[in-house]
Amino acid sequence: MPIEKEYPEQGDLVVCTVKKVTDFGAFVSLDEYKGKEGLIHISEVASGWIKYIRDHVKEGQKIVCKVLNVSSKGHIDLSLKDVNEHQRKEKIQSWKNEQKAEKWMYIVAKSLGTDVEGLHDIVSTLFKEFGNLYTAFEETAASGAETLTKLGIQRKYADAIAKVAAENVKISQVNITGYVDLMCPLPNGVDVIKEALREAGKVEAPEVNLELSYVGAPRYRIKVVAPDYKKAENALRKAADTAIEVVRAKSGVGEFHRQLST
Repeated sequence: MPIEKEYPEQGDLVVCTVKKVTDFGAFVSLDEYKGKEGLIHISEVASGWIKYIRDHVKEGQKIVCKVLNVSSKGHIDLSLKDVNEHQRKEKIQSWKNEQKAEKWMYIVAKSLGTDVEGLHDIVSTLFKEFGNLYTAFEETAASGAETLTKLGIQRKYADAIAKVAAENVKISQVNITGYVDLMCPLPNGVDVIKEALREAGKVEAPEVNLELSYVGAPRYRIKVVAPDYKKAENALRKAADTAIEVVRAKSGVGEFHRQLST
């Protein structure tokens, strides 16, 4: 599977395999850049004084490094100490995800009776649009083949990718909850509040599921399930605002609470 960049850039995080450890540093191969190697000077292995470098790095170990410099001759200087645990875990997960996506692309190619090189232009389009293959499969799993056809990818290829995405990508979802206090002094105030809740439940929010329930007068719960927090928060606020507008239009009052105070 081709990679879009021949060399990493300064500041990039890269997955490496330790090939050789010496008294002055460690030589590593860059797993995402075929044939490329780099050096971690001993001063960049760990903070503070290092008595035994092999207490920190060993041959065959998989590590995440930060690119300090790439010379005009292609020499790559790396730092291990500049990568914190959160960055390491996140990068390793991203790298594993991309490996999965590359395997999925081979499955797509096989289903179309070609090899992955025959999909080179499509792969390049996906890298350009999404930054990596895994995100492309994620977006396609969530939104269907139209995610790809609108990029100019032919329907038969888009359908093949969408099929593999649907079979392999587990779409993550987030759950959030908010509350609205609704009150209406009119004789038919109960009906007004029921109407407000109906309208709130009908707000247009693609890929989002809304559930409204009674907590205890005058409070109502709005539970939202969505693919990501941004969509969830937008839908929650939209539903709450809709309910409040309905009761206010009928001389009532409404107030939104993102969470209940304790």
